[in-house]
Amino acid sequence: MKKTEQIQPMDRRTFVKATGLTAGGLMLAPNLLAAKAHIDGDDAIRIALIGCGGRGTGAAFQALSTKQNVKLVAMADAFQNRLDQSYHNIKEELSNNDLAPERLAVPKEHQFVGFDAYQKVLPLCDVVILATPPGFRPMHFEAAVKAGKQIFMEKPVAVDAPGVRRVLEAAKLAKEKKLNVVVGLQRHYQQEYIRWVELMQEGAIGEITTSHVYWNSGGVWVRDRESNMTEMAYQMTNWYYFNWLCGDHITEQHIHNIDVSNWVKRAYPVSARGMGGRRMRTGKEHGEIFDHHFLEFEYADGSTMMSQCRHWQGCENMVTERFQGTNGHAPKPGVLLTRSGHVLLEHDSKKDANPYQVEHDVLFEAIANGDYKFSDAENAAKSTMTSILGRMATYSGQLVKWDEAIASTLSLSPEKYDWDANPPILPGEDGYYPVAMPGVTKVM
Repeated sequence: MKKTEQIQPMDRRTFVKATGLTAGGLMLAPNLLAAKAHIDGDDAIRIALIGCGGRGTGAAFQALSTKQNVKLVAMADAFQNRLDQSYHNIKEELSNNDLAPERLAVPKEHQFVGFDAYQKVLPLCDVVILATPPGFRPMHFEAAVKAGKQIFMEKPVAVDAPGVRRVLEAAKLAKEKKLNVVVGLQRHYQQEYIRWVELMQEGAIGEITTSHVYWNSGGVWVRDRESNMTEMAYQMTNWYYFNWLCGDHITEQHIHNIDVSNWVKRAYPVSARGMGGRRMRTGKEHGEIFDHHFLEFEYADGSTMMSQCRHWQGCENMVTERFQGTNGHAPKPGVLLTRSGHVLLEHDSKKDANPYQVEHDVLFEAIANGDYKFSDAENAAKSTMTSILGRMATYSGQLVKWDEAIASTLSLSPEKYDWDANPPILPGEDGYYPVAMPGVTKVM
């Protein structure tokens, strides 16, 4: 049964209007060519897109904007009209950016719709882009690795501990197979962050004692319920507000900032405690997730990550990270100061390349050259788990330890993926969804 969804333009990734890149470019290395099964008689790197929303559409266009000889040859989504809109948007952006229209080579027979659509694109490609709601990521990543595909996948990579463990197991197999895996934690590909983090790891401001990480914003879209929707179709459409699909905004968005703290520390927290709830975003349309979380994560060395994320309209917005060290501090990305205020680093980011484009540039260059350079999945899984650890702490109101959290067998996945099946959470008679209550809710 095919479903349609009311969709909107790009929601996070915006198309790159001026990347300075041109079509064409490097040919595949001979060792990759020998392994390729071509469907179109040329040596292009064949790409498949799984998840055709704004995020996936933007990622696909950025892949097609690399210097390599690439083609998008297959697309998959749960919703027909989302796939159709994605195809239209990619075609339009190729034209707007003077890129060869032949880079979009997805005939109707390679456009697949439904919960099992991901299985149908994998035999057709060399590289797969995974950009569905994150609840599907462990299943799709595992399938792509088993199929021997090079992978770009969006963050976060799971919504619960069983999903994280599944990704970690697939990550091991990807390493054994020497499959490149790049994850959309794009700060790792952003020059402003790379040098900043490197210097802190080298001790430029001493031992890091405290991290402060923030994703405070006004929130994101809400999509209306249509009269003919099943509950599964509604939640898939409004996926941001259901934990089995999104993991709460602490996982879906704030992972970026949490991951930077883990990157600087070269470690993952051992425990978390905090508070959260719903103060301003309390409607039926807001599903089950909290609108604010405040947490203290502790690392094994006793240092602390102070974490804030919220979705409140009309309040101060702040999306950033800062660090305190024994010999100085890092008040914002790209800046390092001694305790006396002497400038150690002040990075000018005006000429930096777009990190969303860079992550695709380096991935496809490695693939074209037959190189194995990128294995982002393990860190992405552990930073995803850090955000889940935080959600467990705010939902329960308890101190939650990493070892207990990652061993949790509580799965958020539905029993069956079908349009007429019940999702894991259902609304009450009043139309409201049950929401976690600190002090009462069990998270493991």
